Amino acid sequence: MSAPPLDVITSFCGAWSRLDIGELMGFFHEDAVYHNIPVDPVVGRDDIRATIVGFTAGWDRVDFEIRHAVAQGEVVLTERVDHFVSAQRTVSLPVMGTFELSGGLIKAWRDYFDLNQFMGQLSD
Repeated sequence: MSAPPLDVITSFCGAWSRLDIGELMGFFHEDAVYHNIPVDPVVGRDDIRATIVGFTAGWDRVDFEIRHAVAQGEVVLTERVDHFVSAQRTVSLPVMGTFELSGGLIKAWRDYFDLNQFMGQLSD
C-alpha cells in the first residue's frame, strides 16, 4: 500500500534540499508530465530529469518551504516558497504547485510562479 498523497508530496518537497536527482526521479511515473507554467511542459522521466538538472545547475540546494498543503484524493496543492541556495546568493520564489498522483507516484506536476521575479533576483 502506498503512502497517502500528502505524505508523498511532503517527502518529495523535502528531498529537494539534497538535490539527489536519482531520489527525485523515484517520485515520478515513467510518463509523468512536469509543467513550469511560464515555460513548455516536459513529458517522461528522462525529459523531467534533464529539465531539473538544467535549472538546478549552479545551486547547492533547493529548499521547498511549504506554507500550506492540502490533498483531496490523488491531488495535492502546495503553496510554497522555493529557496535556491548557493554560496553567492539565495533566490526565493513564491510558487503554487499542483500534483496529481497515481499509485503513489507523481503523474502530473504543475508549478505556477512569476518567472520575472526569479530572473530579477539573479541580476541583483
